[in-house]
Amino acid sequence: MPCARQCTGKPIEETLDLPARERTTVREKEKSMKTRRLASLALFASLLIAALMFSGALDVHVSWNEHDAQALDFFGSDDSDEETDNQPFWVEGSGRPAIKPRGVPGSFADLAEQVSPGVVNIQTSKTLRGGEVPRGLEEFFFGGPFGQSQRERKVPSLGSGFVISEDGYIVTNNHVIENVDSINVLFRDEREVEAKVIGRDPKTDLALLRIETDEKLFALPLGNSEEVRPGEWVVAIGNPYGLEHTVTAGIVSAKHRIIGQGSYDDFIQTDAAINPGNSGGPLINLKGEVIGINTAINPRANTIGFAIPINIAKDFLPQLRTDGHVTRGWLGVVIQRITPEIAAHLELEKEQGALVSRVMPDGPADEAGIERYDVIVEFNGKPIDEMNDLPRAVASTRVGRKVDVVVLRDGKRKDLRAKIAKMEEPPETQLASAEGESGINAFGLRVQDLTPELAGQLGIENDDGVVVTGVAPGSSAAEAGLRREDVILEIDKKPVGDVDMLERKLANADAGALLLIRRGDATVFVPLEPPAG
Repeated sequence: MPCARQCTGKPIEETLDLPARERTTVREKEKSMKTRRLASLALFASLLIAALMFSGALDVHVSWNEHDAQALDFFGSDDSDEETDNQPFWVEGSGRPAIKPRGVPGSFADLAEQVSPGVVNIQTSKTLRGGEVPRGLEEFFFGGPFGQSQRERKVPSLGSGFVISEDGYIVTNNHVIENVDSINVLFRDEREVEAKVIGRDPKTDLALLRIETDEKLFALPLGNSEEVRPGEWVVAIGNPYGLEHTVTAGIVSAKHRIIGQGSYDDFIQTDAAINPGNSGGPLINLKGEVIGINTAINPRANTIGFAIPINIAKDFLPQLRTDGHVTRGWLGVVIQRITPEIAAHLELEKEQGALVSRVMPDGPADEAGIERYDVIVEFNGKPIDEMNDLPRAVASTRVGRKVDVVVLRDGKRKDLRAKIAKMEEPPETQLASAEGESGINAFGLRVQDLTPELAGQLGIENDDGVVVTGVAPGSSAAEAGLRREDVILEIDKKPVGDVDMLERKLANADAGALLLIRRGDATVFVPLEPPAG
């Protein structure tokens, strides 16, 4: 049908020759239709522009008064030259599959049953006199229950240990059996056998016992603590608070921990629950191998325990068996830690190694050509990452052995060779064990002269003073807070030259004495009360 508008060129209402009112209504309808068509076109154009912007195909650019404005690109752009503030500055996801823990046990029951026959309860008894045992001493190092102050009393103490050979050798901690009157070993089947001390080493807190037996004992195999990694499962078995053969489990939290107990600190940290009475017991991996000897706890946390790595014990057990004590190697240097400030002054790239601050005349280091300001970075093929690595490495080296030593001197590596000598350790005075003693023993101290060798171990540049090697629980020295490796410099404002001088001063110290001691990098005064009785 032909279109009226196209045929005449006139509005439709005129073509149809409609009345005026009706023509007005038609014009209004036509105007409304135009408006709707324009609105539809505008909506369609808006949707099209939005789609183009979303796809990145359209770049909106506006210019106003000769200043350009760029539309914000919320959805990314192919233009690699332009970066926005919304780009992630962190690593988003690893892109790797989840790691499934290897060897996660459903139960530790089979392991506990397998190794328990080799774990023993060690019961000791010692005579104490004087005041109450200070809790600070017994909280960190395990021990038995101690009562209130009495004149003299027999005190039982509990610890743990484990069998390492079928013929009756047992390992425990030195502090479990030190200065005790009797030692009895209780097995899981309730057999109780008297034990004797074969050897002990206070510096590593190791002790080797033996019992007489006509039958073969179940011995726990020793593992390799160097292969242990943080995160691995471990089991601790012992006798906390006298609760025999208590089994707890956890993981290795860290290795090579230094807790301030001596020059040879190198502990495994674990969160397996260990408590007073666990001391000397085994820390066991899932293979049933001993990888550590439970030794210490942090009294402020019940999930922080420390164990001696079994490799340290394996280094010294043969000497304890044959000689009863440990003979250590000696290099003849005084060393210190490298701080950021020292590294900057010496123009060292890393804070790594042991800085030599003193070389003992005619000692192995002196003969090898080691000098002050040298930084020892390798010893016998092993890297020295921290200062404490060197004393441990030297001490475990056989006397008379020649070893390679690598030092940094003026920024250059230098290879040297040293012949390790024997560390001379003066005999110790004995701890007080009965009333009526005077001097050092009466105050409950064990001391020895501070030799150049000991000064080197302790990081002390001079060898003046007397070093504390033991403190009797409940003694005046213990009450004053004295610790092993404290260095007594003065007594009542007078320098302490040697053990004999300290003995004379303390023998006349009826009212006590004021000591000046060095502890680590600090120098402090310690009032020493007169002994009880």
